[in-house]
Amino acid sequence: YGLYSSFMGCFVYCFLGTAKDVTLGPTAIMSLLVSSYTFHQPGYAVLLAFLSGCIQLAMGLLRLGFLLDFISCPVIKGFTSAASITISFNQIKNILGLQGIPRQFFLQVYETLQRIGETRAGDAVLGLSCLAVLAGLRAMKSHLPRAAPREPLAVRISHLIVWISATARNALVVLFAGLVAYSFQVMGSQPFRLTGTIPQGLPAFRPPRFSLAVPNGTVPFQSMLQDMGVGLAVVPLMGLLETVAIAKAFASQNGYRIDPNQELLALGAANVLGSFVSSFPITGSFGRTAVNAQSGVCTPAGGLLTGT
Repeated sequence: YGLYSSFMGCFVYCFLGTAKDVTLGPTAIMSLLVSSYTFHQPGYAVLLAFLSGCIQLAMGLLRLGFLLDFISCPVIKGFTSAASITISFNQIKNILGLQGIPRQFFLQVYETLQRIGETRAGDAVLGLSCLAVLAGLRAMKSHLPRAAPREPLAVRISHLIVWISATARNALVVLFAGLVAYSFQVMGSQPFRLTGTIPQGLPAFRPPRFSLAVPNGTVPFQSMLQDMGVGLAVVPLMGLLETVAIAKAFASQNGYRIDPNQELLALGAANVLGSFVSSFPITGSFGRTAVNAQSGVCTPAGGLLTGT
């Protein structure tokens, strides 16, 4: 369900969104909220995505986006800083190959430092190598001079190759790391922790189920609504706040404005359509958006590549 949540929002937002950097997808905050209100039942999560999208669409159609203008700059800066610290440290356990680390930030810091000796050499070497390559390509792009038209053809072609490599550095690093892991897999020796087996093909496109089959019978729609309770208000509102906070942060950083009403419509449509492919509620993803911005996207169409 997390994987299914990763692509539909990207495709919808690129047509309806107003922030060129923002990418929708599953986030840690939203995952924790959904888990607390859906009792670890996928059927509840998919229905919650549909209902959250309907609420967000209704707010957009009623032009209630002006309410989001009251989110002050200090709130956005604080949210951005906290998200940056949390997400950055959350990746350390993956780079070191540690498992069983708690999600809570302070426990995560404590457990990571306590178990630093359990670091897997293969994961650490690959992770740090990828970081070094990304940093090097980024520095190369920022210091790359323009190629003059009167320079030899070979020089201009070399300049173009370097520019493309530096611009597409994220995709190249992912491809390189995948090839390295696949090579070890073929040889029968795997020094890295892999995601696992993913079923082939795309999920069936079907509406969410408004009742849930359980061993003792069927949970009707009304009972599912009662079970989700205040989650029907908290989840869509938190999704809006997270998306708009991220959009405003990157809009002020890169010098453009967003339309809150249009953002409501984009997020609502993404959640409604996402529920048809078994997605749980999604929102603006800070990590994905930061990668998008660092890759130099110029329009929301960058979501097409992210979703693919």
